Amino acid sequence: MLREAFTSVTKLHGYIISRIDTRVKDYPLMQSPVQMTGLLLAYVVFSVYVGPRMMANRKPFGLNRAMIIYNLSMVLLNAYIVYEFLMSGWATTFTWKCDLIDVSTSPQALRMVRVAWLFYFSKFIELLDTVFFVLRKKQSQITFLHVFHHSVMPWSWWWGVSLTPAGGMGSFHAMINAGVHVIMYSYYGLSAAGPRFQKYLWWKKHMTAIQLTQFVLISVHISQYYFMETCDYQMPLWIHVICMYGIFFFLLFSNFWVQAYIRGNRLPVADYKPSQNGATNGHIAMNGKHHANGHAHPIEDGKIVMGKVKEI
Repeated sequence: MLREAFTSVTKLHGYIISRIDTRVKDYPLMQSPVQMTGLLLAYVVFSVYVGPRMMANRKPFGLNRAMIIYNLSMVLLNAYIVYEFLMSGWATTFTWKCDLIDVSTSPQALRMVRVAWLFYFSKFIELLDTVFFVLRKKQSQITFLHVFHHSVMPWSWWWGVSLTPAGGMGSFHAMINAGVHVIMYSYYGLSAAGPRFQKYLWWKKHMTAIQLTQFVLISVHISQYYFMETCDYQMPLWIHVICMYGIFFFLLFSNFWVQAYIRGNRLPVADYKPSQNGATNGHIAMNGKHHANGHAHPIEDGKIVMGKVKEI
């Protein structure tokens, strides 16, 4: 019984390996789904179990300089990814409608292959977001949404890059996502730079609106497939997955919006001038939980009383 199961798994693994696009086989983390799945499982275990216990009796690390460098690097990387997606077809030859997967070895196709892999690999770099949370003891920021997004995104993208790296209309959501990350990491970098930059972060609320707009654009673009008379896209499964992904995350981020900005359960840090008793007049008290990888941080242990926020 065990031998048969092992044989079946081995055959499946061999079949998957045989289907990996030859244009991407030599790229890091593309030889097999085993390596990347192992890394992501280790990430989940570290984020939820190992990391918090490791830091339980330790003081939080002050990593502002590292976070500034990291966030600036991510701004530049994602800006480059957007540019490469544009030059690989979205600003040159694509119709923004039924753009098929390019299976050739033309310069444009190979350029799309490279940027598709780079986008995929950048998702592993983004796991450092959670490492910063753990090391700074901001465990409340490691929510289901956070861990799910950071683990499922690179896992699902391995299949896209391995089978259809020059993915045509299936690559649109990656370009949009990278563009949103340029804005997000700019915000995080400014936030990590210190109190003197807080006056430039009035647009925190709009970050969630930008995320929601992203998922609307992705869903609208990919849903064209269902209304076209003909579209011979070679991998319709990707269309369905991207559509479901866009709708699912739109609902998750909408729920965050309702909780944060309508019901007021999570409010952004507004100022860095707490009074001696830990409250601020019309501001949010700084209670030691104001940053996580540069995120202006929601209230964790405060309540609003007559326009003030007090610790409880």
